[in-house]
Amino acid sequence: MFEPVIAPSASLLGLLQRGRGDGQLHALAADRTEALAALEECVTRDPRADWQVENRSLYYARLFMELEAPLDGIEDHLHDPEDLLDDDETRTGLALSVLGHLAAYGRRDALLMLREYAATGTNWAWALDELALRDDDRGLLLLGTAVLDRFPPGPEGDAELREFIRGAYEPRPWRLWAAYHPRVAAASEQSPFDLWQRQVNRSGVTPGWSTADVLAWADQGDLGGLGAGAFARQPDRPEPARDAADPAAPDAVDRRAAAAARCLAAVVRPEDRPAVLEAARSGLPGARRAALRYLVDQRDPAAAGLIEAAAADVDDRLVRAALELLGRMRGPEVLAHARRWADPATGGADSALGEAAVQLLADAGEPADGPLVVAGLRRWVSVRGVAGTGLGTLVDGAGRLAAAEAVPVLRHIYGEAASSELRGRAARALAATDVHFPEGPAVECLWDCEESTRELAARHVATTGDARVLERLRRLAADPAEEAEVHAAVRGRLTAARERSR
Repeated sequence: MFEPVIAPSASLLGLLQRGRGDGQLHALAADRTEALAALEECVTRDPRADWQVENRSLYYARLFMELEAPLDGIEDHLHDPEDLLDDDETRTGLALSVLGHLAAYGRRDALLMLREYAATGTNWAWALDELALRDDDRGLLLLGTAVLDRFPPGPEGDAELREFIRGAYEPRPWRLWAAYHPRVAAASEQSPFDLWQRQVNRSGVTPGWSTADVLAWADQGDLGGLGAGAFARQPDRPEPARDAADPAAPDAVDRRAAAAARCLAAVVRPEDRPAVLEAARSGLPGARRAALRYLVDQRDPAAAGLIEAAAADVDDRLVRAALELLGRMRGPEVLAHARRWADPATGGADSALGEAAVQLLADAGEPADGPLVVAGLRRWVSVRGVAGTGLGTLVDGAGRLAAAEAVPVLRHIYGEAASSELRGRAARALAATDVHFPEGPAVECLWDCEESTRELAARHVATTGDARVLERLRRLAADPAEEAEVHAAVRGRLTAARERSR
């Protein structure tokens, strides 16, 4: 998938790409041609870095309705020749989701477009899921033959069909088709048996049941096709594909070490502790990571010192594993170490260990740790900008610790973040730290693309002083597409406002 290019936050396109509430307000006030162009750019070139944690579809669908916008741009995007060459579902997923919401709002052209794409498009499964939620039985039944034709007759095609039915996000169409298509009925009956058979026949080599056996096993090659869940006697779950060049991607040794640490919890005896400590101090890579994780999980008093030593190792992957384990640690003794590591006067605040310590304090520290967390937050934004894994934890920590001195940097993150998920976290932190949040950012948040941010705004926004607020609350309360949690918060505020006006 292409890397999204995000426009400046002060521009109409930049606001819409971020999903900010001001984006909708500016689009309605802007030249209609400019607004439509920016809206189509967002829908046809998904601006989200991670569509699984960021919402945009309802936000854009509402703007399509407000602008009475045509769907020509979306149609051209869906039927572009690139659709035959690029099978990445994220190329068309946002456009299809927007069409789904528009169909729910009564746009017949959106419904017909979804039906056509489900019958002919590459990302037909996404379109079918949207139709499963919005189309009637007749419309779905008419699609049955076109969808079944995608699975060639024969054993391989039948196996693909069973696999697809088992993994279908929305099962309604398949249940309908099973009554009319014997092939679908047979595949639906066979799918649960296939899953059971794979679980029963899972193969793999497990470690011997002694501490030495487990530590030795932790360094024996990779896991092959066997997921670590097998060693906990849990159904195997597929892991997302990772780029081998990504330094944050867990390698086979990491995965085996995690499984070995769980095994150690079952086999280690008190007399085995010296061997585990020695493995954590100077063992081979797999055994060392497994032993460190075991000691962290057991809250062993020696764990903090061993983590500090591992964080200074020359092996980058061991350093990364040690810092990740630090984030799992809890307790007064660990917090005391973290304060020393995070304090510029006593540790290396700008080191990897210092940064990880600040993350721990943000997640589990006490109110007195607020200045260290805010200093870490400012340092992060100064060096890395408003991006990167770990920034969200610092933002949450500033809010959790009610660190009022973080308000300026939190406002900056709120306005500049390309991720709507991060912006929502900044809004929650501002609600806990900024006395002006109810009459300031909370008003804009009522139009935000994230339902959790709209809910937060509904619970905190000042209902006096800005005429737009009560009108927006009423519209959200009347919108059937809005989430139940937002409806509850909005109606509670409207009821309170009516009682005050009596």
